[in-house]
Amino acid sequence: MKTTFAAVATLCLALGATGALAEKVKWDLPAGYAENNFHTQNLRWFADEVKKATHGDVEITVHPNASLYKLPEIKRAVQGGQVPIGEILLSNHGNEDALFEADMVPFLAAGFDRSWKLYTLQKPMLQERLGKQGMRMLYSVAWPGNGIFSKTPMDSLAAFKGAKFRSYNRITARFAEELGAQPTTIQAAELAQAFTMNVATTMIASPQIGVDTKAWEFLTAFYDVNAMHPRNAVIVNEREFAKLSPENRKAIESVSAEAEARGWKLAREAAKASTDTLAKNGLKVYEPSPAMKADFERVSQVLIQEWSKRAGADGEKIVKGMQ
Repeated sequence: MKTTFAAVATLCLALGATGALAEKVKWDLPAGYAENNFHTQNLRWFADEVKKATHGDVEITVHPNASLYKLPEIKRAVQGGQVPIGEILLSNHGNEDALFEADMVPFLAAGFDRSWKLYTLQKPMLQERLGKQGMRMLYSVAWPGNGIFSKTPMDSLAAFKGAKFRSYNRITARFAEELGAQPTTIQAAELAQAFTMNVATTMIASPQIGVDTKAWEFLTAFYDVNAMHPRNAVIVNEREFAKLSPENRKAIESVSAEAEARGWKLAREAAKASTDTLAKNGLKVYEPSPAMKADFERVSQVLIQEWSKRAGADGEKIVKGMQ
């Protein structure tokens, strides 16, 4: 009997060890931005902390700068199971659901405090949408406020007439149209070449993007208008997440909450540091003129109304909540 008991005990230990080994997973995490971008650095911190918190059961490899998938393709890759996890720019997916581009509506939520308020209103709606698509959002982090980059000085709406305006989603294209410019879609990784070849002459973007792409090499001016704070989001395939033990799922959720708080702090720091870096490298940094502010505010009201109508009841709830 002792021999039988020992054999059973050994078998149980072996099965337990096999189960522990089966739990270990390696996840590829595609991302769209450069290695030195604070979003990418926060992803690396997140991956390191997940490995620690799960005792090595979940190992995440970050693939920055659209090296694994182009940024607009990442959501579909996660949803389809090609990769278990990824970082997306929410507003890239406004064509499928206007809710995804709430943070891109100019002057709906200008400044970090209002951007956070928008996120708290939008978050449960986003989780519900992503849940229906077989995904969940682990965390979301804002960019520094978007401003206007240009090759030549632009002090009023008239300066945008006919300009080739780089856009990266539907709502920035509409913003360009309302300014009288000609929108052209260009992803972040292609900016230097596009501006050098005069495919674009102006754009609205975060100062961090200006630093990532060394905008001072092909542009001359940045107008710090803080029009909106687009957000990235880290999403995970629900089926893959469900395969993890309850303890590891809880650990990842805990690390995600820390990464979110850390990311927003980094975003605030990046806003000043990136603007300072632009100026240090010779790009002229301007406060918008009163005429430019008035033009932007007028244009923004058109876009806010359009977006609210397109987003339906959720859009109306968000706009009302931001008043």
